[in-house]
This record gives sequence, structure tokens and C-alpha cells, in this order.
Amino acid sequence: MEVHNDNKSNTQNNHLNENERKTIEINGIKLNFEEAAEKLENIIRHTPLQYNYNLSLKYDCQVYLKREDLQVVRSYKLKGAYNMITSLPSEQLLKGVVCASAGNHAQGVAFCCNQLKIKGVVFMPIIASKQKIKQTKMFGGSYIEVKLEGNTFDESAAAARAYTLENNIIFIPAFDALKIIEGQGKVGVEILQQEQNIDYLFVPVGGGGLCAGVGAYFKNKSPKTKIIGLEPEGAPSMKKALEAGKPITVQNIDRFIDGAAIQRIGDIPFKICKEVIDEMHLVPEGKACTTILQLYNEDAIVVEPAGALSIACLDNFIDDIKGKKIVCVISGGNNDIDRMPEIKERSLLYEGLKYYFLVHFPQRAGAFKEFFNSVLGPDDDITRFEYIQKTNKESGPALVGIELARKAYYTSLINRMKNYNIDFSEINKNDTLYGYLV
Repeated sequence: MEVHNDNKSNTQNNHLNENERKTIEINGIKLNFEEAAEKLENIIRHTPLQYNYNLSLKYDCQVYLKREDLQVVRSYKLKGAYNMITSLPSEQLLKGVVCASAGNHAQGVAFCCNQLKIKGVVFMPIIASKQKIKQTKMFGGSYIEVKLEGNTFDESAAAARAYTLENNIIFIPAFDALKIIEGQGKVGVEILQQEQNIDYLFVPVGGGGLCAGVGAYFKNKSPKTKIIGLEPEGAPSMKKALEAGKPITVQNIDRFIDGAAIQRIGDIPFKICKEVIDEMHLVPEGKACTTILQLYNEDAIVVEPAGALSIACLDNFIDDIKGKKIVCVISGGNNDIDRMPEIKERSLLYEGLKYYFLVHFPQRAGAFKEFFNSVLGPDDDITRFEYIQKTNKESGPALVGIELARKAYYTSLINRMKNYNIDFSEINKNDTLYGYLV
């Protein structure tokens, strides 16, 4: 009997020692990516690391895309959600789980609840896309209830946490938990299983869970790889946190890139990311939109705005990545087709191809015809025309939207308007007027 107990004890010690050997420690935080990867191996889709010919030719380097948009829920979020939920005690699982998400984490949790046959309550911002709401309900089936609360992810998360306290149910964070980070780290495990000697890794950053997981794994297994974190220009929570030395709440964020528009970075991800990120870079929302359109038109790849960040930034790293092997993580492909007009609009504005003017046309016959024939260039196009003062069109200004074939045509357009004494005001750079009128 004593021999049996000793053997059992030795077995347990060997197991603990084995887990200890697999553990990676970053800034005092211990993470076991291999254990999470083993748990997820037969549950999630092993997404491909694809060589992209067009981008490689454009940037004169080897560009590989980690296609998390091809995951079963079309984003990497499933990995962290499943790893954390299956780590919970059975008595907690019986009560169900709660989460908050802009959409991708919601779908991951919904999928897990359906697979594990447990109840889930998902809080999503009121502005969440219809596509993501529909997909969440589809993946979760009868096991999921969706609640729309708050105008931002952070407000929705606050409502979700209040609900968990009221109902004594466990909360599944979108990014700020060790098991979530370990699960997201499988993205890094899969990359290094397929390619080695990677010079640059470009990772989108929302709450920081993905970057923390992948970054920590890479720093241990591929320390020479430079890790570049990407955030939307209008929601720079990680960049601000790194500058301040701690997570801070960023007010008045641009919510357009919803998968990465976070007001406050996660505490645990921050502790890890500040040790593993070599550089943070901000991507203008319009640039991400241009990238979405290019990927669709040139490679038939559908990405969401957050998923485009890792490629949208490459123009700023042309000299650094030349001749190098780089990996861009496409974090998700849940893009609502209803958003495409806005995506195209933001892209045109960013590229300097679309402008809006308030024009006071002279009160004489043929004034508009002259504007059309003499002021507009041969390749310019009026995309919008409406009188602002609808009750008196004889004296009110007109809102005129003009799309140019090339950015360089803008100067010529302005010069012709001045030469023909057109009374106009450009409103593109007036955020208040633009938001009100356009």
C-alpha cells in the first residue's frame, strides 16, 4: 500500500515537473501554451499560414498571412474562450457563463456553449453589427441569450459584470485572463509549427489578449522575431498605456474598427505586452478600409477592419521588412456587408479621392451647368448633390460631393473653382460640420 502511494506521488510530481518545464514566465506571469494547444487541438480549426504573392512582390519580402479569418467562427477568439471555459469546475459550468464582446469573442463563447451544452449570456454593444449578432445566435443556438447594452465594448462589459454579480455566474473575459491568453497563444504555436526564422510578426491589438499570448510564446521560442503591435489611430489604448506605464482609460474613441476599439487595455495583457512588444504602431481607420478593399479585390480575402490592421501598416515598414520573412496575423473576417459603403467612403476620404463642399451657386441661369462643364475635370464625378436650405433653393448652399480619379487632381479642382469665382467651403477637415452634414 505504501509503495502504491509513493508511485502515485511520484507520478503526480513528474506531472507537475513536466508542466513546470512547459511553463513560460513573463514579468512574473506563468503561462502554459503547450497545455492549452493540446486541449484545443481537436476542437478548433488549424488555420493556415499562407504565403501571399501580391504582398510579397509589393514589399520585396516574404509575406505570410496567418488566416484566423478561416477559423470556424471566423476569428481567433474561439481559442481563448474554449480554453478558459473548459478549465472551469463542473459546478460552475452548470450555472452557465457570461461574456461581453463587440462580436468575435461572443461568437467564440456561443460556439463553446453549444458544444458543451451549457447556458451562456452574451452582452454586446448596441452598435454591434447585425451580422455579428446573427452569427452569435446561430453558433449558440438555444444555449445563448444576447443582450445589447452600452455604446462601447467597455460599457457592455460593465453591464455584463454587474449581471454576473447579480446572478452568481462566472464571467468569461474577452482578453484579461490567463486562460484566455494561453488559448490565444495557440496562434503563435501554429505559426512556428509551419514557419521558422521569422523576422517580423505584425499583430493587431484590441484588449491585448492575442498580442500577449502570441508575443509571449514568440519571445520564448523565436526571440529574434520583432513583434509589432497595431492599433486603430482612433483607439490607441495600448500605446497610451505603454506611454503612461500603466493601463489608462482613453475617452472618446473612434468605434469604427470595433474589434480593436477598446477604451482600456487589459491589466494582465499589459504586463505581458510591455515586455514582448518591440514597437506599437497606429493605423488610420481609412487606411484599414483601403486594405480591406484591396484584399478583397486582389486576393478574394474578406477581412474585418481589425483583421486588416496587420497588413495596413506595412507601408510604414517598407525599408525594415525588405528581404525579410514576415507574418501578418489576420485576426478575423466577420465583416458585415452592410458596412461596405462606409468602408469605401472612409477609404476614398483617406486616399484623398473624395471631397465635400458647401457651394453657393450664382443666382443666374446656367450656373450649375458651368460648374459641371468647366470646373469639374474630365474624370471627376459628382457623387452627392443636395440643397441644404430645402425651403428656399434660390439662396441656400448646396452640399456637393466630388470623387476624383487621382489624388493629384485636387489642386487643379480647387484652382478652377477659384478661377470661376465659385463661392465654396471645404468641409472634409471640419469634423463637426462634416459629421452634421455628411
